[in-house]
Amino acid sequence: MRKPFVAGNWKMNTDSRSSVELAQGVAKGASGLAGEKVTVAVIPPFVYLQSVVNAVRSTGVAVGAQDLYIESKGAFTGEISPAMLKDVGCNYVLCGHSERRHVLGESDEFVGKKVTAAIGGGLLPILCVGELLSERDGGQTEAVVARNLKTGLAGLGTDKMSAVTIAYEPVWAIGTGRTATPQQAQEVHEFIRGLMADMFGKKLAEETRILYGGSANAGNAKELMSQKDVDGLLVGGASLKVDDFVKMIQASA
Repeated sequence: MRKPFVAGNWKMNTDSRSSVELAQGVAKGASGLAGEKVTVAVIPPFVYLQSVVNAVRSTGVAVGAQDLYIESKGAFTGEISPAMLKDVGCNYVLCGHSERRHVLGESDEFVGKKVTAAIGGGLLPILCVGELLSERDGGQTEAVVARNLKTGLAGLGTDKMSAVTIAYEPVWAIGTGRTATPQQAQEVHEFIRGLMADMFGKKLAEETRILYGGSANAGNAKELMSQKDVDGLLVGGASLKVDDFVKMIQASA
């Protein structure tokens, strides 16, 4: 039985005060659920990671980072290493979020190196995959997702793959107000699980959590989570509102 997983990606939002208040509000609202019935993670900007880790310590709420670099240290101005994230108390890290791919130009190959670096640094990567609107309209959804997945997980054996969570992000449904229907989400999640079975075996595929990340909100969380292969939610804007995010955690439980 896969434990539901709800992660809130705060993107480039909050400040030093509101990040702590938001984290504390989530921890309070999710008390009794976080860590027990639902894996809950908040993913703040780099500069607030330490404060947020301290704010949710011993609450059952985990903390993730929005990105990382592929090297452990060195002359890479502006980058953050896996060791640094681990040192401040991060558990999870996003790899290949759609904005990293399509706004900042990260390739499938570079994202794959980040997944490997994350695992090597003791972090749990959340590999994001998904198609643009033009790709969906062109009937390329499965081809794009397969490419993202195969390249992103290249070189991983079943032992390391057990550390990975997959997040399906239909890029056309992020920040647009459009959301994939529960059936559309289920279809792609089922495809991903089948592909995982081909790559790593049925047992690992059944154990891997696949999150949905396309404008999920408090209103559609329960219906999305009712789908057989939707194991959780990667939440953007709705994770910035304590009440909405807590409702999504409750719906997932």
